[in-house]
Amino acid sequence: MTELVTFLPFAFLALLVGVFIGCVGIGGVLLVPGLVYLLGMDVQVAIATCMFSYLFSGAAGAVEYARRGSIRWSMALWLCVGAMPGAYLGAATVSMLSPRWLEAIIAVLVFFSGIYALRQRAPETTGGTQPGNLGLAVVGGLTGFGSALTGTGGPLVLIPILVWMKMPLLTAVGLSQVIQLPIAALASVGNFQLGEVNIGASLAIAVLLVSGVIVGARIAHRLPAGLLKPMVAGVLIAVGVAMSAGIIYTTWMNAQS
Repeated sequence: MTELVTFLPFAFLALLVGVFIGCVGIGGVLLVPGLVYLLGMDVQVAIATCMFSYLFSGAAGAVEYARRGSIRWSMALWLCVGAMPGAYLGAATVSMLSPRWLEAIIAVLVFFSGIYALRQRAPETTGGTQPGNLGLAVVGGLTGFGSALTGTGGPLVLIPILVWMKMPLLTAVGLSQVIQLPIAALASVGNFQLGEVNIGASLAIAVLLVSGVIVGARIAHRLPAGLLKPMVAGVLIAVGVAMSAGIIYTTWMNAQS
């Protein structure tokens, strides 16, 4: 009974995260703290468990957005080409670099991308500034590297970049669904080798995430662009503030110990 009472709040959180991922692309950053603080899971196992579940939520999101014509597959291909070596390099350099500094950079990027999105007055119905194939591969590489090094989801890095490039928001969110797949797959291979994935928890989370993603994707495509933009901007700003507060708190606690 105690385990059920503990799991129910997390189940609700995972379902809500799925809706956020499907609707605005970002939300997975909340899952790891949920596993750690609500279920008492070790942080390394929590990250590995969430990464494996993103394979399923990313596939569901990609299918939902592809069905509605919101994914530019030519862009997605080159983003994934860059994300794969980027994710591998990020995982390989975890022990050599301080993820805390990169998290701080990502937090600032996410926050100011939200501010930038709010300041844009023109509706984002045009194609935005689309780089060439090499530029897309570089963006994918940065996304994979930053995601693997910090344990954050691919959309958390990719969407702010696409916002700055003035990509239509549905296109940005659709591409963020696809890029989860190579990043989660490469990370999961290494995590399985280390034995850090809780398969049962991953599958349970995947069911909740997929359900939420399907609902969130349908909500996103029914909302007018003028309403979707402030939603995405609000989530970016909130996540940027939360990440910054977490970094400041952790730094202060380390200084006290």
